[in-house]
Amino acid sequence: MPIEIKMPALSPTMEEGKLAKWLVKEGDTVSSGDIMAEIETDKATMEFEAVDEGVIGKIAVPEGTEGVKVGTVIALLAEEGEDASALAGASVSAAPAAPKAEAAAAPAAAPAPAASAPAPAAPKASEGRIAASPLARRLAEAKGVDLGSVQGSGPNGRIVKADIEAAQPGAAKPAAASAAPAAPAAAPAPVASASAILDERIPHTIEALSGMRKTIAKRLTQSKQEAPHIYLSVDVKLDKLMALRAQVNETLASRGIKVSVNDMLIKALGLALMEVPECNVAFAGSELIKYERADISVAVSIPGGLITPIVPDANNKSFSQIATMTKDLGSRAKEGKLKPEEYQGGTASISNMGMMGIKSFSAVVNPPQAMIMAIGAGQKQPWVMDDGSLGVATVMSATGSFDHRAIDGADGARLMAAFKDLVENPLALIA
Repeated sequence: MPIEIKMPALSPTMEEGKLAKWLVKEGDTVSSGDIMAEIETDKATMEFEAVDEGVIGKIAVPEGTEGVKVGTVIALLAEEGEDASALAGASVSAAPAAPKAEAAAAPAAAPAPAASAPAPAAPKASEGRIAASPLARRLAEAKGVDLGSVQGSGPNGRIVKADIEAAQPGAAKPAAASAAPAAPAAAPAPVASASAILDERIPHTIEALSGMRKTIAKRLTQSKQEAPHIYLSVDVKLDKLMALRAQVNETLASRGIKVSVNDMLIKALGLALMEVPECNVAFAGSELIKYERADISVAVSIPGGLITPIVPDANNKSFSQIATMTKDLGSRAKEGKLKPEEYQGGTASISNMGMMGIKSFSAVVNPPQAMIMAIGAGQKQPWVMDDGSLGVATVMSATGSFDHRAIDGADGARLMAAFKDLVENPLALIA
């Protein structure tokens, strides 16, 4: 019997992807762990490794094909003793229907152990061994990861490289969805097609939406439909923070590290969430997930959309650590080289449009998170100083968007006050 190689789900939210490139051809022999193809998801291009040994008998989906559903058979692999050439004319099965309950799945890899039930152990192969690719076994041994506690995402639950990279040494991989999703909202009215709304008198072009743009549209619509938003704004004086930044950068110059205002604001939001833990939460239907550290998702604009790489444990990181991490994450985000665990999850988000001259704005909550901080531009304006005199200060607007199902207005206000105090008295950020 030939082995069906199916389009993998490279992230919990992936429903389809583009088979960007085949790295093998019909007649090639592959071993477990060999890289077979590059698959483009809605966020990044990732390598797909073989989990079985054999000869490629048929490539069913040519490279460059877009919209390949998860579960679609993309190739057939001849096992030992099987005639690979005989598979060229073999028919392949279609992709299974996507489970409705998973249509709006939450991002994976929640950083705190808040799952209502532990992740299932890895399945055993027929000979009693844990089903894992050789590459995954080598990585697990190097990282000190117990294969028996890892949930596999490969075919038939096989543990692959990405599972080990996402696992913590000596601990089980966090469940992809840490709690039951909220009850689905009523189905939205269908969006009119381009042909239905097009005014032919106006010169135009029609461009198909990328997978990333489709995902952004879907998730933001879900957020606004399901999460009742509440918005709270404060004006924040930046002068002391900017003075501290100048001193920090002077100290770090010899190491080639430059800290941005946004790096410092990430730290401030992380500490504020620790001071007001009622806002470091996620709504999960009949449950509320309370996180014990602040993993801050940072909005980064990339060609064709937006991605939110995560600064984990931001409340405990130094300015230099955050600056180094955000520079690396931002660079790899623009190249489409982030790993799923680097942009899925997080406990809260920050979006800064100040560098574009935007004075203030309200951001949409990034589900399943329950809050996002929107940062505007710092502008010089009249300000009443501490001694009561009138002077000029650099002031920015910060607006918190909160999921009112999970966060009360009073708690949101406390978070905004804590954030403002940390930014205006920035020595507390390094104390």
